[in-house]
Order: sequence, then structure tokens, then C-alpha cells
Amino acid sequence: MLRAPATLQVMEIRKYDQQEPFTTKDGSTIRSLLDLSNAPVARQSLAEATLAVGAKTDRHYHKRSEEFYYILEGTGRMEMDGEQCEVGVGDAILIPAGCWHQIEAIESLRFLCCCAPPYAHEDTYFD
Repeated sequence: MLRAPATLQVMEIRKYDQQEPFTTKDGSTIRSLLDLSNAPVARQSLAEATLAVGAKTDRHYHKRSEEFYYILEGTGRMEMDGEQCEVGVGDAILIPAGCWHQIEAIESLRFLCCCAPPYAHEDTYFD
């Protein structure tokens, strides 16, 4: 027997152009699409990040959050725990919690960042 959900949630939609970009602690420009700042998010966050040619994030890690990057535009150099690889459009990158990482734009980069639990400045650690 099929059961209806116990509670019906209100649909949450955020318009891209209504989300103001900001600079994170690691130096990338982020536009939060769905996260703790703009939606009743409990377990994950979604943001768009951009880096200009030659720019790179500060090398860092997150104690709690596992992170995915999905490259939408450009090419870059991804470094994780000392290993480097060139990344480009269509690449999905898993960054486990506790893994040191940094991304550098070879060409202007635009990519999605998904974090679980949701991204928090307090969970970003540097050398």
C-alpha cells in the first residue's frame, strides 16, 4: 500500500539573478543558489563559483563537509592532498571531508559547488 508523505513541503525556488555574489574565505566568488542563508536547507548546499584566469582559491579543507565541484565553463588545475590534475567542462570532482584542496583557473572558471552538510565559513581551515 502506498502512503502519502506525512507533511507537504512548500516548493523552494531561488532565482539566479536574485542571489548576490560574495567572496568566500578561500578567495573564490560564490553565488549561493540554495543554502542556509536563503532557504530552509538541512543537509546540503549548492553554489556557483567563479575564478578569473590565473586566480586560485587558497588551499584549505573542511572538517565536516564533503564537497563536489562540477565544471560548467573553462579549465583549471585541481590539487587535492598534493595530487594535481587538469579539469574542464563536464568534470565532476569529489572532495572528501578533511581533504586539502585548491583550484586554479587556467581559463576563466565557472563551476557548481555542492556541500553536505551545507557550506559554512566556520568549517573552512587553512595552512
